[in-house]
Amino acid sequence: MLSNKSFLTVDFGAGSLKLAEFQVNESGGLRLKSFTIKSLGLEGSQEARREQVILHALQQVLAEKGIKSKSVNVCAPGFHVFSKFVKLPPVDSAKVGQIIQYEAQQNVPFPLSEVVWDYQILGSAANGELEVLLVAIKSDIVEGLFRVAEEAKLKLNLCDASPAALCNAFKYNYGELEGCTMLLDIGAKTSNLLFFENGKVFSRSINLGANAITQDFATEAGLKFDDAEAIKIAEGFVSLGGAYEEPDNPHQAAISKIARQFMTKLHIQVNQTMQFYRGQQGGTAPQRLFLSGGASIMPYTAQFFAEKLNVAVEYFNPFRNVQIDPAVNLEELSPVAHSLGEVVGLGLRNLATCPVEMNLMPDSTLRWQSFNKKKPYLVATVFSLMLVAFAVGYLLQKLADNKEVEYQKLTPKVAELTQKSNNFKKAYAQLQQAQKENQQITTWLQGRFYWGDFIAELRQVLIRSEADVRKKLATQSPTLELVFGLTR
Repeated sequence: MLSNKSFLTVDFGAGSLKLAEFQVNESGGLRLKSFTIKSLGLEGSQEARREQVILHALQQVLAEKGIKSKSVNVCAPGFHVFSKFVKLPPVDSAKVGQIIQYEAQQNVPFPLSEVVWDYQILGSAANGELEVLLVAIKSDIVEGLFRVAEEAKLKLNLCDASPAALCNAFKYNYGELEGCTMLLDIGAKTSNLLFFENGKVFSRSINLGANAITQDFATEAGLKFDDAEAIKIAEGFVSLGGAYEEPDNPHQAAISKIARQFMTKLHIQVNQTMQFYRGQQGGTAPQRLFLSGGASIMPYTAQFFAEKLNVAVEYFNPFRNVQIDPAVNLEELSPVAHSLGEVVGLGLRNLATCPVEMNLMPDSTLRWQSFNKKKPYLVATVFSLMLVAFAVGYLLQKLADNKEVEYQKLTPKVAELTQKSNNFKKAYAQLQQAQKENQQITTWLQGRFYWGDFIAELRQVLIRSEADVRKKLATQSPTLELVFGLTR
């Protein structure tokens, strides 16, 4: 996803916030435009205050540098991330996801419902076993990082794990090395040990960090943590052991002993991991060691591990194959470059496919991101609907205005027609009344001949009756007829 726009990468470490601004150059590689490292103090590793501390530090850095870029990839600190390499038996590819789900349930020390987890298949062994890197982080930790980015008005694209980011940075810069190589990243609260050999990767998180040196020195000297940290950085070194003249500076004398004790504990863990790597992972003896992380710069750290491990030791340069912008101060970058491996690894995720690609983003954050991606379209849709509604409203208003004009024109005509209608109704009512009266008179006129006709008809009936009686009598008795005739 090549782009000329610059973007940010942030490593939210336990002891410091590391930020870099990158740009994709003309050849498709990374160009470093600016960087900064901001100390978080002791509060940076304390859960109660951590979110506010990293937010304040991030806002300060963005303001001081005048950074305008908004897109950001972030890396969760090692002490928040659970990572483990597991081997899976040779199975059908369709069942790999199901088996890894089971492995996650067995290995992640939290319920899967409370974490965001991801995995990367790194390769396969000679016997066909799959080598898988399993990484998990509590969901609320990532949601906290999302809140920090949002408060700082940044767009969080992905959340990576420090071992994965370091792996990508190392592969990008030292991919040509042969044999087994170790990378030891010494952080403030935890350390990461990575093995690279023949294209394969193995990683282990070690629960030891340089904050322990500061804390022990602060306790011994009766100082505040921040003051002890400042003295450690300015004056501290790792004692070489054996017969040597103790420094006149009491702080240096105390720190050198404490630092050597810490490095000895760390060496024991490194040595145990080397044995595990060779015995259980089928690896070979490391030929070289690269040091990274803010705590590794303490003087004589490289000499200490060279003596203990009997291998060549040098500092990791994550900018070996990264273009540096002329505006970057090389004198400022050189002393701290070894501690910026994570931010380079995060930047590589914006180029092409990386050896390890993970995104520890919770579903809630992804849904919110998905909504934010769709929000411009939703806004455009709402705006379009508003325009349509406005246009429809405008047309309806114009239609209403036209209707009002027509109404005003028709009102006098309607009044005139209404008056005519009322006159017609009145005349029609009078006509109906006249017709009713005429009907009554007609009825009366027709009734005046009734009794005359009745009497005339009655006379005719009587005459016919008399004639009938006479005929009957005549046939019965002539004498009677004669009598009847005489009588008449």
